[in-house]
Amino acid sequence: MTGHAVDESTIFETPLLELDLDLESDAAVYAKAEWFNLYEAPHGGGSIKSRIAKGMLDGAEERGDLEPGVTVIEPTSGNTGSEVARLARARGYDVEIVMPDNAAGGKVEAVRDAGAEIHFVDADLGYDAVIERCEEIIAADPDAYYRPNQYENPDNPGTHERTTAPEIHEATDGGVTHFVAGAGTGGTITGTGRGLTNLTDGAAEIVGFEPEEPLHAIDGLKYLRTGDHYHPETYDESVLDQKLYVPTDDAYDRARALRERYANDPIPIVDAGQYDAETIREHLRVDGQFVVGTSAGAGAAAVAALDDAGDLADDDAVVFMLCDRGDKYADIPLWEEYL
Repeated sequence: MTGHAVDESTIFETPLLELDLDLESDAAVYAKAEWFNLYEAPHGGGSIKSRIAKGMLDGAEERGDLEPGVTVIEPTSGNTGSEVARLARARGYDVEIVMPDNAAGGKVEAVRDAGAEIHFVDADLGYDAVIERCEEIIAADPDAYYRPNQYENPDNPGTHERTTAPEIHEATDGGVTHFVAGAGTGGTITGTGRGLTNLTDGAAEIVGFEPEEPLHAIDGLKYLRTGDHYHPETYDESVLDQKLYVPTDDAYDRARALRERYANDPIPIVDAGQYDAETIREHLRVDGQFVVGTSAGAGAAAVAALDDAGDLADDDAVVFMLCDRGDKYADIPLWEEYL
């Protein structure tokens, strides 16, 4: 039995917006609205993880690693799980998702809506426990499962290198000078960074960021700065020209500032991607508000930190990612103040 029908043609070619972050410099700041991947899906549309879900499933089917009758299983903090569940269920596979029990309600509902089974893990045990639980389930019946494994699968950064990087390069007419993205699996910053480095002959500066605190609330990102934490194989830090550390408070403040800045003003569309302007304007706002997710707020904070350090010139063009919509996080206590 398949899940709800999914229009995979709406993955990739997302809109590029120009945003005012109130910087000291006059650098142009652009952001890709990634919830336009699968934008008609319930519970906040898709996300940046729609890209890798498609890339990993396509690759697995092409290689023969994923065949009918096998159950797809993946550990996740939410977005990868919902997107893998939506696509795999629509393709006819059973899906099991392993996630922490404090995952955002919107993400949990998206997984359930897709028809996937959820295994919850005590969040107090840390995210590594989620990965370990997934491995235990697979070990009990290895032939029954296929794990895309976003943390090790080269199709994760490979998808961004093939799609996200050329989209940004084309939408900015080759003028992007800085690309800024956070590290969860590291797939976005690694793959897009590689692609833009090649497309600009090294002219684009690749800036990665991670949460500053071990106990952070920037959903989707991993704290890797100190301690014995699992380091994803998909995160190649040699791609980075610079790495920043973003506090949770700064991420939330910047997300809130974007909502307030565009409470009444239109949001300039630099490149519509595969969409028309009317569709973009309809899906940019939730109940009239421009709300972005926690990692998008962190991206804005990282761009501001670059500017504060004097690293941005007036003629620079900076691109960061709006990974998902903020209404997915409405049940998180800290996030309620933002919404």
